[in-house]
Amino acid sequence: MTLMSPLPPRSNPDVQIRAEGRAGRITLTRPQSLNALTWDMVLAIEQALAWWEEHPDIDLVVLDATGRAFCSGGDIAEMYAAGREGRFDYGARFWRDEYRLNAAIADFPKPVVSLMQGYVMGGGVGLGCHASHRVVGDTSRIALPECSIGLVPDCGSTLLLARASGHLGAYIGLTGARLGPGDALHAGFADIYLPEALWPAAIATLCATGDPLTLITHSPIMPFTSLVQDEAAIGAAFGAATLADIADHLAGAVGDWADHARKALAAASPLSLHCALDIICTVRAKPDMATALDHEYRFTARSLQHGDFLEGIRAQIIDRDRTPRWRDAGLDAVAPDDIARMRAPLEQEPSR
Repeated sequence: MTLMSPLPPRSNPDVQIRAEGRAGRITLTRPQSLNALTWDMVLAIEQALAWWEEHPDIDLVVLDATGRAFCSGGDIAEMYAAGREGRFDYGARFWRDEYRLNAAIADFPKPVVSLMQGYVMGGGVGLGCHASHRVVGDTSRIALPECSIGLVPDCGSTLLLARASGHLGAYIGLTGARLGPGDALHAGFADIYLPEALWPAAIATLCATGDPLTLITHSPIMPFTSLVQDEAAIGAAFGAATLADIADHLAGAVGDWADHARKALAAASPLSLHCALDIICTVRAKPDMATALDHEYRFTARSLQHGDFLEGIRAQIIDRDRTPRWRDAGLDAVAPDDIARMRAPLEQEPSR
Protein backbone atom coordinates (compact mmCIF):
# COMPACT_ATOMS: atom_id res chain seq x y z
CA MET A 1 0.00 0.00 0.00
CA THR A 2 1.44 3.38 -1.01
CA LEU A 3 0.14 6.56 0.59
CA MET A 4 0.33 9.99 -1.01
CA SER A 5 1.55 11.77 2.12
CA PRO A 6 3.39 10.70 5.28
CA LEU A 7 1.21 13.08 7.27
CA PRO A 8 -1.99 11.56 8.73
CA PRO A 9 -5.14 13.62 8.20
CA ARG A 10 -6.21 14.08 11.84
CA SER A 11 -5.08 17.21 13.70
CA ASN A 12 -5.27 18.13 17.37
CA PRO A 13 -4.15 21.33 19.14
CA ASP A 14 -2.67 19.35 22.04
CA VAL A 15 -0.43 17.02 20.05
CA GLN A 16 1.77 17.94 17.10
CA ILE A 17 1.92 15.22 14.46
CA ARG A 18 4.22 15.52 11.47
CA ALA A 19 6.84 13.75 9.37
CA GLU A 20 10.50 14.74 9.50
CA GLY A 21 12.90 12.86 7.29
CA ARG A 22 12.54 9.14 7.92
CA ALA A 23 10.62 9.67 11.17
CA GLY A 24 7.02 10.16 12.17
CA ARG A 25 7.03 12.76 14.93
CA ILE A 26 4.49 12.91 17.77
CA THR A 27 4.97 15.72 20.31
CA LEU A 28 2.58 16.35 23.20
CA THR A 29 1.96 20.11 23.36
CA ARG A 30 -0.16 20.60 26.45
CA PRO A 31 2.53 21.67 28.94
CA GLN A 32 0.17 23.81 31.03
CA SER A 33 -1.55 20.54 32.04
CA LEU A 34 1.68 18.54 32.26
CA ASN A 35 0.64 16.95 28.94
CA ALA A 36 -2.21 15.01 30.53
CA LEU A 37 -3.87 12.90 27.84
CA THR A 38 -7.30 13.84 26.59
CA TRP A 39 -9.53 11.46 24.66
CA ASP A 40 -8.92 13.37 21.42
CA MET A 41 -5.15 13.13 21.93
CA VAL A 42 -5.43 9.36 22.32
CA LEU A 43 -7.39 9.03 19.09
CA ALA A 44 -5.05 11.35 17.16
CA ILE A 45 -1.95 9.39 18.21
CA GLU A 46 -3.61 6.09 17.38
CA GLN A 47 -4.52 7.31 13.91
CA ALA A 48 -0.98 8.57 13.29
CA LEU A 49 0.49 5.19 14.20
CA ALA A 50 -1.94 3.36 11.92
CA TRP A 51 -1.04 5.72 9.06
CA TRP A 52 2.72 5.40 9.52
CA GLU A 53 2.62 1.64 9.95
CA GLU A 54 1.73 1.40 6.24
CA HIS A 55 3.85 4.26 4.94
CA PRO A 56 7.05 3.16 3.16
CA ASP A 57 8.87 6.46 3.81
CA ILE A 58 8.52 6.27 7.62
CA ASP A 59 11.10 4.01 9.27
CA LEU A 60 10.43 4.87 12.92
CA VAL A 61 8.32 7.01 15.23
CA VAL A 62 9.70 9.56 17.70
CA LEU A 63 7.44 10.37 20.66
CA ASP A 64 8.28 13.33 22.90
CA ALA A 65 6.69 16.29 24.69
CA THR A 66 7.13 19.98 25.41
CA GLY A 67 7.50 21.44 28.90
CA ARG A 68 8.68 19.97 32.17
CA ALA A 69 6.66 16.74 31.96
CA PHE A 70 6.40 14.03 29.35
CA CYS A 71 2.88 13.06 30.42
CA SER A 72 1.34 13.19 33.88
CA GLY A 73 -1.40 10.68 33.02
CA GLY A 74 -4.95 10.91 31.75
CA ASP A 75 -7.01 14.08 31.99
CA ILE A 76 -9.50 13.01 34.66
CA ALA A 77 -11.53 16.20 35.10
CA GLU A 78 -14.13 15.08 32.55
CA MET A 79 -13.99 11.59 34.04
CA TYR A 80 -14.95 13.03 37.43
CA ALA A 81 -17.76 15.10 35.95
CA ALA A 82 -19.16 12.07 34.11
CA GLY A 83 -19.04 9.93 37.24
CA ARG A 84 -20.78 12.57 39.33
CA GLU A 85 -23.55 12.67 36.73
CA GLY A 86 -23.93 8.89 36.74
CA ARG A 87 -22.44 8.45 33.25
CA PHE A 88 -20.34 5.51 34.35
CA ASP A 89 -19.85 4.22 30.80
CA TYR A 90 -17.68 7.27 30.01
CA GLY A 91 -14.67 5.82 31.80
CA ALA A 92 -15.13 2.38 30.29
CA ARG A 93 -15.21 3.82 26.77
CA PHE A 94 -12.23 6.11 27.35
CA TRP A 95 -10.10 3.35 28.83
CA ARG A 96 -10.99 0.98 26.02
CA ASP A 97 -9.63 3.46 23.47
CA GLU A 98 -6.58 4.32 25.59
CA TYR A 99 -5.70 0.67 26.18
CA ARG A 100 -6.04 -0.03 22.45
CA LEU A 101 -3.41 2.70 21.90
CA ASN A 102 -1.14 1.17 24.54
CA ALA A 103 -1.34 -2.18 22.77
CA ALA A 104 -0.68 -0.53 19.40
CA ILE A 105 2.52 1.06 20.71
CA ALA A 106 3.73 -2.21 22.24
CA ASP A 107 2.99 -4.14 19.03
CA PHE A 108 4.06 -1.49 16.50
CA PRO A 109 6.11 -3.18 13.76
CA LYS A 110 8.52 -0.25 13.39
CA PRO A 111 10.76 1.19 16.11
CA VAL A 112 9.13 3.67 18.48
CA VAL A 113 11.49 5.97 20.39
CA SER A 114 10.07 7.74 23.44
CA LEU A 115 11.95 10.56 25.16
CA MET A 116 10.51 11.00 28.65
CA GLN A 117 11.49 14.03 30.70
CA GLY A 118 10.01 15.10 34.02
CA TYR A 119 6.82 13.47 35.21
CA VAL A 120 5.86 10.20 33.52
CA MET A 121 2.85 8.94 35.43
CA GLY A 122 -0.07 6.58 34.87
CA GLY A 123 -1.21 7.05 31.29
CA GLY A 124 2.20 8.57 30.53
CA VAL A 125 3.77 5.24 31.43
CA GLY A 126 1.34 3.54 29.05
CA LEU A 127 2.29 5.99 26.31
CA GLY A 128 6.07 6.03 26.70
CA CYS A 129 7.16 2.87 28.48
CA HIS A 130 5.82 0.37 25.92
CA ALA A 131 7.94 1.90 23.16
CA SER A 132 10.73 -0.22 21.71
CA HIS A 133 13.42 2.35 22.61
CA ARG A 134 12.72 4.26 25.86
CA VAL A 135 14.94 7.21 26.74
CA VAL A 136 15.16 8.95 30.12
CA GLY A 137 17.16 11.96 31.32
CA ASP A 138 18.14 13.47 34.63
CA THR A 139 14.71 15.03 35.30
CA SER A 140 12.74 11.85 34.53
CA ARG A 141 10.45 10.73 37.35
CA ILE A 142 8.35 7.68 36.47
CA ALA A 143 5.55 6.65 38.83
CA LEU A 144 2.29 4.76 39.10
CA PRO A 145 0.30 6.53 41.85
CA GLU A 146 -3.08 5.05 40.90
CA CYS A 147 -3.78 3.29 44.20
CA SER A 148 -3.63 6.67 45.94
CA ILE A 149 -6.63 7.86 43.86
CA GLY A 150 -8.69 4.67 44.04
CA LEU A 151 -7.55 3.12 40.77
CA VAL A 152 -5.00 0.42 39.95
CA PRO A 153 -1.84 0.69 37.83
CA ASP A 154 -3.12 0.40 34.28
CA CYS A 155 -2.39 1.17 30.61
CA GLY A 156 -0.44 -2.08 30.52
CA SER A 157 1.81 -1.03 33.39
CA THR A 158 1.10 -4.22 35.32
CA LEU A 159 3.07 -6.03 32.61
CA LEU A 160 6.08 -3.84 33.39
CA LEU A 161 5.55 -4.40 37.11
CA ALA A 162 5.26 -8.16 36.63
CA ARG A 163 8.53 -8.22 34.67
CA ALA A 164 10.49 -6.04 37.12
CA SER A 165 13.38 -7.65 38.97
CA GLY A 166 12.43 -9.65 42.06
CA HIS A 167 9.42 -8.07 43.74
CA LEU A 168 10.18 -4.49 42.83
CA GLY A 169 7.01 -4.42 40.74
CA ALA A 170 4.73 -4.86 43.73
CA TYR A 171 6.60 -2.13 45.60
CA ILE A 172 6.45 0.32 42.69
CA GLY A 173 2.82 -0.42 41.84
CA LEU A 174 1.39 -0.37 45.36
CA THR A 175 3.33 2.60 46.76
CA GLY A 176 3.59 4.90 43.72
CA ALA A 177 7.35 5.18 44.26
CA ARG A 178 8.97 7.70 41.91
CA LEU A 179 11.74 6.26 39.78
CA GLY A 180 14.64 8.45 38.75
CA PRO A 181 16.50 7.58 35.55
CA GLY A 182 18.70 4.90 37.13
CA ASP A 183 15.79 3.29 38.95
CA ALA A 184 13.71 3.34 35.75
CA LEU A 185 16.46 1.52 33.86
CA HIS A 186 16.92 -1.05 36.63
CA ALA A 187 13.19 -1.72 36.96
CA GLY A 188 12.68 -2.13 33.21
CA PHE A 189 10.72 1.05 32.51
CA ALA A 190 13.45 2.52 30.29
CA ASP A 191 16.32 1.35 28.10
CA ILE A 192 18.64 4.31 27.56
CA TYR A 193 19.90 7.18 29.69
CA LEU A 194 20.75 10.29 27.70
CA PRO A 195 21.42 13.79 29.13
CA GLU A 196 18.54 15.97 28.02
CA ALA A 197 20.84 18.56 26.48
CA LEU A 198 21.67 15.92 23.84
CA TRP A 199 18.07 15.09 22.97
CA PRO A 200 17.64 17.63 20.11
CA ALA A 201 20.74 16.32 18.34
CA ALA A 202 19.68 12.72 18.93
CA ILE A 203 16.23 13.41 17.47
CA ALA A 204 17.76 15.09 14.43
CA THR A 205 19.92 12.03 13.84
CA LEU A 206 16.93 9.71 14.23
CA CYS A 207 14.98 11.72 11.67
CA ALA A 208 17.87 11.79 9.23
CA THR A 209 18.80 8.11 9.47
CA GLY A 210 15.65 6.33 10.58
CA ASP A 211 17.94 4.18 12.73
CA PRO A 212 17.27 3.91 16.50
CA LEU A 213 20.67 2.28 17.06
CA THR A 214 22.22 5.73 16.76
CA LEU A 215 20.97 6.33 20.31
CA ILE A 216 23.41 3.80 21.71
CA THR A 217 26.43 5.94 20.88
CA HIS A 218 25.06 8.73 23.09
CA SER A 219 24.58 6.62 26.22
CA PRO A 220 27.94 5.98 27.90
CA ILE A 221 26.99 5.94 31.61
CA MET A 222 24.49 4.45 34.01
CA PRO A 223 22.94 6.89 36.51
CA PHE A 224 22.64 6.06 40.21
CA THR A 225 19.87 3.71 41.32
CA SER A 226 18.74 3.31 44.91
CA LEU A 227 16.66 0.27 43.99
CA VAL A 228 19.76 -1.87 43.58
CA GLN A 229 20.93 -1.28 47.14
CA ASP A 230 17.43 -1.67 48.59
CA GLU A 231 16.19 -4.51 46.37
CA ALA A 232 16.79 -7.36 48.81
CA ALA A 233 14.99 -5.58 51.65
CA ILE A 234 12.14 -4.54 49.36
CA GLY A 235 11.82 -8.10 48.13
CA ALA A 236 11.64 -9.48 51.66
CA ALA A 237 8.58 -7.30 52.31
CA PHE A 238 6.81 -7.17 48.97
CA GLY A 239 7.45 -10.78 48.11
CA ALA A 240 4.92 -11.73 50.78
CA ALA A 241 1.78 -13.44 49.56
CA THR A 242 -0.83 -11.04 50.96
CA LEU A 243 -1.16 -7.38 51.82
CA ALA A 244 -1.42 -8.27 55.48
CA ASP A 245 1.90 -10.09 55.29
CA ILE A 246 3.47 -7.16 53.42
CA ALA A 247 2.27 -4.79 56.13
CA ASP A 248 3.70 -7.07 58.83
CA HIS A 249 7.11 -7.12 57.13
CA LEU A 250 7.04 -3.34 56.71
CA ALA A 251 6.38 -2.80 60.40
CA GLY A 252 9.94 -3.75 61.23
CA ALA A 253 11.68 -2.54 58.06
CA VAL A 254 14.06 0.41 58.09
CA GLY A 255 15.15 2.84 55.41
CA ASP A 256 13.66 5.61 53.31
CA TRP A 257 11.93 3.07 51.04
CA ALA A 258 10.20 1.49 54.07
CA ASP A 259 9.08 4.86 55.43
CA HIS A 260 7.62 5.72 52.03
CA ALA A 261 5.91 2.34 51.71
CA ARG A 262 4.23 2.49 55.12
CA LYS A 263 2.87 5.97 54.46
CA ALA A 264 1.73 5.08 50.95
CA LEU A 265 -0.12 1.92 51.98
CA ALA A 266 -1.80 3.72 54.86
CA ALA A 267 -3.04 6.50 52.56
CA ALA A 268 -4.14 4.49 49.51
CA SER A 269 -7.49 2.90 48.77
CA PRO A 270 -7.58 -0.51 50.49
CA LEU A 271 -9.73 -1.96 47.70
CA SER A 272 -7.32 -0.71 45.05
CA LEU A 273 -4.31 -2.13 46.90
CA HIS A 274 -5.85 -5.59 47.16
CA CYS A 275 -6.87 -5.65 43.51
CA ALA A 276 -3.58 -4.19 42.26
CA LEU A 277 -1.52 -6.86 44.03
CA ASP A 278 -3.86 -9.54 42.70
CA ILE A 279 -3.53 -8.22 39.12
CA ILE A 280 0.26 -8.02 39.29
CA CYS A 281 0.42 -11.63 40.51
CA THR A 282 -1.96 -12.73 37.74
CA VAL A 283 0.11 -11.01 35.05
CA ARG A 284 3.33 -12.41 36.48
CA ALA A 285 1.95 -15.89 35.78
CA LYS A 286 1.12 -14.90 32.19
CA PRO A 287 3.25 -11.89 31.29
CA ASP A 288 1.80 -10.51 28.07
CA MET A 289 0.11 -7.26 27.12
CA ALA A 290 -3.33 -8.73 26.47
CA THR A 291 -3.46 -10.30 29.93
CA ALA A 292 -2.34 -7.07 31.60
CA LEU A 293 -4.86 -4.88 29.78
CA ASP A 294 -7.72 -7.33 30.21
CA HIS A 295 -7.28 -7.61 33.98
CA GLU A 296 -6.67 -3.90 34.44
CA TYR A 297 -9.82 -3.12 32.47
CA ARG A 298 -11.95 -5.35 34.66
CA PHE A 299 -11.18 -2.96 37.52
CA THR A 300 -11.06 0.38 35.74
CA ALA A 301 -14.30 -0.19 33.81
CA ARG A 302 -16.07 -0.60 37.17
CA SER A 303 -14.08 1.95 39.15
CA LEU A 304 -16.36 4.98 38.73
CA GLN A 305 -19.44 3.14 39.94
CA HIS A 306 -18.16 0.48 42.32
CA GLY A 307 -14.66 1.55 43.36
CA ASP A 308 -13.01 4.45 45.15
CA PHE A 309 -11.98 6.37 42.04
CA LEU A 310 -14.44 9.26 42.31
CA GLU A 311 -13.54 9.83 45.94
CA GLY A 312 -9.84 9.63 45.12
CA ILE A 313 -10.16 12.26 42.40
CA ARG A 314 -12.18 14.49 44.73
CA ALA A 315 -9.64 14.30 47.54
CA GLN A 316 -6.48 14.60 45.46
CA ILE A 317 -7.49 16.69 42.42
CA ILE A 318 -10.80 18.52 42.93
CA ASP A 319 -10.98 19.58 46.59
CA ARG A 320 -7.35 18.74 47.33
CA ASP A 321 -8.03 18.14 50.99
CA ARG A 322 -5.92 14.95 50.81
CA THR A 323 -8.36 13.18 53.13
CA PRO A 324 -10.19 10.60 51.04
CA ARG A 325 -13.04 8.72 52.65
CA TRP A 326 -12.47 5.25 51.26
CA ARG A 327 -15.18 2.62 51.23
CA ASP A 328 -13.10 0.44 53.57
CA ALA A 329 -11.51 1.52 56.84
CA GLY A 330 -8.32 -0.50 56.34
CA LEU A 331 -6.63 -3.36 54.55
CA ASP A 332 -8.34 -5.98 56.69
CA ALA A 333 -11.79 -4.42 56.15
CA VAL A 334 -12.05 -5.19 52.44
CA ALA A 335 -14.61 -7.94 51.77
CA PRO A 336 -13.44 -10.77 49.49
CA ASP A 337 -16.70 -10.42 47.54
CA ASP A 338 -15.85 -6.79 46.72
CA ILE A 339 -12.46 -7.83 45.37
CA ALA A 340 -14.07 -10.60 43.33
CA ARG A 341 -16.63 -8.18 41.88
CA MET A 342 -13.93 -5.79 40.69
CA ARG A 343 -11.83 -8.64 39.27
CA ALA A 344 -14.59 -10.61 37.53
CA PRO A 345 -14.43 -11.07 33.73
CA LEU A 346 -16.33 -8.66 31.51
CA GLU A 347 -18.31 -9.49 28.41
CA GLN A 348 -15.74 -7.74 26.24
CA GLU A 349 -12.11 -7.11 27.12
CA PRO A 350 -10.16 -4.10 25.75
CA SER A 351 -7.58 -6.04 23.77
CA ARG A 352 -10.23 -7.73 21.63
